[in-house]
Amino acid sequence: MRSIPTEATPATPPIPPRPAYPTRIPPGSHPARSHPAPIRMQAGNPETRRRLAVYCLKDAYLPQRLLQKLMCVVNYVEMARVTGVPLNYLLTRGQQIKVMSQLYRKCKTLGLLLPVKQRSGGADEGGFEGATVIEPIKGFYKDPVATLDFASLYPSIMMAHNLCYSTLVQRKDVDKLPADAYAKGPTGDVFVKAETHKGVLPVILEELLAARKNAKKLMKSEKDPFKYAVYDGRQLALKVSANSVYGFTGATVGQLPCLEISSTVTAYGRQMIESTKQQVEERYTVANGYEHDAQVVYGDTDSVMIKFGTTDLGKAMELGQEAADAVTKTFIQPIKLEFEKCYHPYLLMNKKRYAGLLWTNTDKYDKMDCKGIETVRRDNCQLVKDVVDTSLRLILIKSQPEIAVNFVKNQISQLLMNEMDMSKLVISKQLTKTGDQYAAGIRLAHVELAARLKKRDPGLAPAVGDRVPYVMTKGAVGAKAFEKAEDPIYVLDNNIPLDTEWYLEHQLAEPIKRLFEPIVENTKALLEGDHTRRIKKAMPSNSGLMKFVAVTQRCLGCKASLPGAKDVAGNALCMSCKPKEVEIYYSKLQHLANCERFFWQTAVQSQRVTGHNFSDVLGIGRDSPLFYQMRKARKDLKEAQETLTRFDVPVC
Repeated sequence: MRSIPTEATPATPPIPPRPAYPTRIPPGSHPARSHPAPIRMQAGNPETRRRLAVYCLKDAYLPQRLLQKLMCVVNYVEMARVTGVPLNYLLTRGQQIKVMSQLYRKCKTLGLLLPVKQRSGGADEGGFEGATVIEPIKGFYKDPVATLDFASLYPSIMMAHNLCYSTLVQRKDVDKLPADAYAKGPTGDVFVKAETHKGVLPVILEELLAARKNAKKLMKSEKDPFKYAVYDGRQLALKVSANSVYGFTGATVGQLPCLEISSTVTAYGRQMIESTKQQVEERYTVANGYEHDAQVVYGDTDSVMIKFGTTDLGKAMELGQEAADAVTKTFIQPIKLEFEKCYHPYLLMNKKRYAGLLWTNTDKYDKMDCKGIETVRRDNCQLVKDVVDTSLRLILIKSQPEIAVNFVKNQISQLLMNEMDMSKLVISKQLTKTGDQYAAGIRLAHVELAARLKKRDPGLAPAVGDRVPYVMTKGAVGAKAFEKAEDPIYVLDNNIPLDTEWYLEHQLAEPIKRLFEPIVENTKALLEGDHTRRIKKAMPSNSGLMKFVAVTQRCLGCKASLPGAKDVAGNALCMSCKPKEVEIYYSKLQHLANCERFFWQTAVQSQRVTGHNFSDVLGIGRDSPLFYQMRKARKDLKEAQETLTRFDVPVC
């Protein structure tokens, strides 16, 4: 009887050197379209098929871990419970159905009917003025800056002033009501007071915020991690539901728009922000016995940033809490102004663009908080994020702006000298639609590149929904951005030079100017000077005119042309450099050792990411900088090995 091979004694055939598999993968097969390697592994032996199976299992297991990490199911269940909609509505419908469901549920208990409004295009509805933004006083503030925030500003306004569909009074009917039965808003719209008739929306908001307060109370006393996550999901669902009511009334293309409500809400909000600024600056002055005159340096929608003038963080927090309590007393309940945090130091660049060290207590800062800066945006290359993030840490945490300036200059110099790692220059954007679906004349870089990749290899071309990575290459004078965008792998394989000046002008220049404008007097000095003069230009090896150029062998020492065959061993140095052969050989050997070290460092890092030690790397996505580092390390190592073979020295 023939014995059945077991795991201990596997009867496996040898791995074929190059198994036959289709060179063109039909579109629609996701693993094959992204990685041709699975086809080879499937056609290999049981060990390669086992690795492929483990990879596929991880591909299914990781989304489950993400669901658990983000608590998606718990949050969806709590949102469905709060709003009264089916779970599938949360994934397929927007915010309006949630508010509408709550209105139906509450109106049923109150015995009210909801009108059915025919949806329109929204153009005839007009618009309304939104929130106010206090003009920022740009600068780098080394003294603490206190931040006061209104708690649930728009829901609080709707509850305080009883704003609802059922309380809105038509202007022609105002004279029919007693003068003490209604209140006129800043826009001139009239709503009856809560003593006369309680609105439906304020009742819904009161219940939502009361339930959220109770959920946060339960969170503080809960020890079980799962129950804590449930309560956290509940309070988040209640918060989102309460904040979406205002937007529901202001959506002109919606189920039940009412611009009288939304415009009144934002008008009250603008009044409150201006009133807060006025009260703080009038109260906290030297004339009133305080050490310094307070100054509101910025305000946006529901918060104000105040510089009290003191250098003591604890004192600034005390004054912030005192100011919040004093201003709150001037508003109708339940509107409440809260002291939330202090920034120390604080870098204010523009509207909705600022950064600072966030403090909630005087012991240690919580984090470096950034808003509207390139560190949190995805439409920039990694170099921009690294430069901005490192500069902010040097400025805010280490208080060394001079070192930050030198760091920026050094990064610009490396970029223009073509010494920057290409993985930091990759830009990635999502392909939302194909080029023929855009209006005439609109040609985007990633869209045009996707079309070119489809012509080169339809099986490996990105599909709609994929992210398209690209870099900017040297082009003709006056070439457009979409003409210079190229696939990073194609650039590496063909030694195509990058347009480093484009990166400096279109990616780095503006973020650097915004970041250093409040700190240095002349930001142009960061983009001009000795560090930008020496530019080492790279030439493509097998594209463009280089396809028709006969490349001669050059001396590895002085770069002089060498006669003789190109690939002959010993044809490495000219006669002038022969006496220094040992020194030059040692330098090339050292370069090879550095390339090998970097190659194995990236290989080990990739194995740690994929979880396969001592195995070939599989599954590193092209969105990861590690993917291009691996590719570049492999290419540099091969070139270093080829350079060393030109010496007539046997390699062990």
